[in-house]
Amino acid sequence: MAKIWENWSGSVKFEPERIEKPASEEEVAQFIQQAIAQQKQPRIVGAGHSSVPLVETQHILISQEKLKGIVGHDSDTCRVDILPGTSIAEAGEGLIKLDLSMHNTGDVDMQSVGGAFGTGTHGSGLKLQNLSGMMVGCRLVDGSGETRSFTMEEHPDTMRAAKVSLGALGFFTQLSIQAEPARQYVRREFCAHVDESMEHLQHLITDNRMFDMYWYPRNDMTKLRICNQVGEGMQDISFGERTKNDEGWLYEVLPQFRDLKYEEMEYAIPLEAGPECFAEVRKRIKAKHRHYVGWRVLYRTIAADDAYLSPFYGRDSVTIALLQNSELEYQKYFDDMEPIFRDFGGRPHWGKKHSLQAKQLQALYPKWDAFLKVRKQLDPDGLFLNGYLKKILGI
Repeated sequence: MAKIWENWSGSVKFEPERIEKPASEEEVAQFIQQAIAQQKQPRIVGAGHSSVPLVETQHILISQEKLKGIVGHDSDTCRVDILPGTSIAEAGEGLIKLDLSMHNTGDVDMQSVGGAFGTGTHGSGLKLQNLSGMMVGCRLVDGSGETRSFTMEEHPDTMRAAKVSLGALGFFTQLSIQAEPARQYVRREFCAHVDESMEHLQHLITDNRMFDMYWYPRNDMTKLRICNQVGEGMQDISFGERTKNDEGWLYEVLPQFRDLKYEEMEYAIPLEAGPECFAEVRKRIKAKHRHYVGWRVLYRTIAADDAYLSPFYGRDSVTIALLQNSELEYQKYFDDMEPIFRDFGGRPHWGKKHSLQAKQLQALYPKWDAFLKVRKQLDPDGLFLNGYLKKILGI
């Protein structure tokens, strides 16, 4: 009997029948085939950073943790083959040995590549897509136990479904990504009042390769983070006090280490609606929640993409994330704030807290039915669908 599994923040807990840790594609296929023969439901887990029960199963939990490393690359095209259990941090370390880099990372780098891609995880940057935008090919074990290979060039529809797939298509055993030549970056942080930050918001977004803003409700101050290739972008922020200046490879300077565990709700809204939505969020928090919400709100920008279930499908976006210490009350806070995001046409981050179900989600995604068609082709019997996925996909 396996022990109780819980996610990073402790908000998702369940007891699978057993936890398997395959070390090869062949072993993955064997476990999937065993699950089919035994009529058991397998679910796939990476680093466990998601705070919704995407991985929950009472049967077989299959971990990616032994599927790590870079297994191939093409120096001419900068394409790299990487195993799905590789963390974002490990991917950065491996890519730099090839003089390559991801185009961006998230705010933290503990997630597995497979899990980060599968939930639409992103960094920030007006012209930068989410992390799954790098994905140009994959290998997976499908719902019949067959190992299959796909590329953007030969299977564009399947790949647009696979880029953000919630683990509903199969077990990814290898990902092919489009990397870029490694360059040195400078990340600078500044402290400023929120009113001044919002007054200069457009320039902060357009004049830097990467920009994000943390707003702290208790004191109405912001942390402004800008990150640019050496010699480019803003060198200073006149209205802010500089608190950090780091130079190095992107994977070294961009993510932040945190040991504080937190719960999070994040919605992606149309880029042009960002300032107005943030103003409503700020107003509501100050009026109703500031007395117990001491942490922060995160504001980022992400470029449009064409992945069917990407929160950024077809539109440049702003994401606004609410973060709350996991040991403090968060549910009534999130429940009260969520309607604001929905009023602005927001799409929730798949790996973070939200209350939407299939009918509400379908209305937000123009290619919803196209995703379900590919899902049905790769997993006709719903082997990889747990109760939560059935609820949010309407199956």
